[in-house]
Amino acid sequence: MSARIGSRVVTVAIALAAFAGAPLSSAFAATCGDCAVVENVQLVQQKGSSSGVGMVAGGVLGGVLGHQIGSGRGNTVATIAGAGVGAYAGNEVEKNKNKTSYWSVRLRMDSGQTREFHYSSEPAVHPGERVKLVDGGRRLALITK
Repeated sequence: MSARIGSRVVTVAIALAAFAGAPLSSAFAATCGDCAVVENVQLVQQKGSSSGVGMVAGGVLGGVLGHQIGSGRGNTVATIAGAGVGAYAGNEVEKNKNKTSYWSVRLRMDSGQTREFHYSSEPAVHPGERVKLVDGGRRLALITK
């Protein structure tokens, strides 16, 4: 009886040793609901919206500067052109002032679903890496092999 127990202990020890060196099994990977592979990481820059203040200010400034050029009909044309160019430039300046940037990370979850997360600073993950969602996706933890 002692020999049978000894052989079972050896069998279990060999099985544990083989399992310890083995990579994660697909059964374990399938049960990880918060695990994914990084598909894409990119910086997204969105132009801000315009309230119209930049357009009005630019138009007034452009009109005043245009009025300084020429006399008679040339002066009128320069004033109108200056106001138009100034309004366009003022609008673009306001949009650029209000622009936002963020990092977009697209993940392919183990379930097959694709999810996208946005971060204010560059994440420390790269496409092809395996990650686990932490705090509902607020952070990503790299899964090492």
